[in-house]
Amino acid sequence: HLSTAHDVSINLNTHRYMDIPVISRLYFTGAFLTTAGCALDIISPFSLYFNFDLIFFQGQIWRLLTTYLFFGMFSIDFIFHMYFLVRYCRMLEEGDFRGRTANFVMMIMFGVIFMTAVAPFISVHFLGSSLTFMMVYVWGRRNEDIRMSFLGVFTFNAPYLPWVMLTFSMLLGNGVLMDAIGIIVGHTYYFLEYVYPAIAEIRGWRRKKILEPPRILHWICGTYHGQDLHRD
Repeated sequence: HLSTAHDVSINLNTHRYMDIPVISRLYFTGAFLTTAGCALDIISPFSLYFNFDLIFFQGQIWRLLTTYLFFGMFSIDFIFHMYFLVRYCRMLEEGDFRGRTANFVMMIMFGVIFMTAVAPFISVHFLGSSLTFMMVYVWGRRNEDIRMSFLGVFTFNAPYLPWVMLTFSMLLGNGVLMDAIGIIVGHTYYFLEYVYPAIAEIRGWRRKKILEPPRILHWICGTYHGQDLHRD
C-alpha cells in the first residue's frame, strides 16, 4: 500500500509538472536545476553571475543566460521567487499568450535584452527577479479587473500587484532596484505591444506592430499559422 501511494504521488507530481506550459516549464526547470547544481557543489554561483568583462572580453557568454536562472540557494526566498515565476509566467502563457508561443518568447527576449543592456551601468549580478517582476507587471496590466488580497489585510486590483510587492520589499529593508527595473521594462513592453498598435491604428501609421516575432521564431515555436489567425 505504501508503494502504491508513493507511485500515485509521483504520478500526480509528474502530471502537475507536465501541465505547466512548455516555456514556463523550461524556465522553471532551468532555474531549479541551476540552484540544485549550486546546492550540490556541482557548479559555483561565482560562475553564473553577470559580469560584463568576463562575458564580452573573456568569452564566458553562458553568463548571459545563467544570470536569469539563479535565484539564490534553496531557502524561503527561493521558494517565494519560484512561486511567482511559475504562477505569473504560467498565467501569461496560458492566458494572454495562449496559442502565441512565439509572442511569449518575444516578450521574454525583449526583457532579457533590455535588462542585460542596463546591467553594466547598475552593478547587478543576477537578473532573474527583474524578469519575474516584468511578467507580474504585464500580467497585472492585462488583467485590470482581477481583485487581489495581500496577506488578507487589504485588497487591490491586479495592476497594483508589482507596486505592492515593491513596497513590501522596501519595508523589509531589501533593495528594490531589481524590482524597479522589472517594472520599467514591463511597462515599456506593455506600451509597445498593446498601446502603440492602437495609437498606430487610429493615426494611420504604416507600421502597426513593433514587436511582431520574426517568421523563424514562429516556425521554431510552431505558431507560424497561428499568427495569421491571430491577425484576422
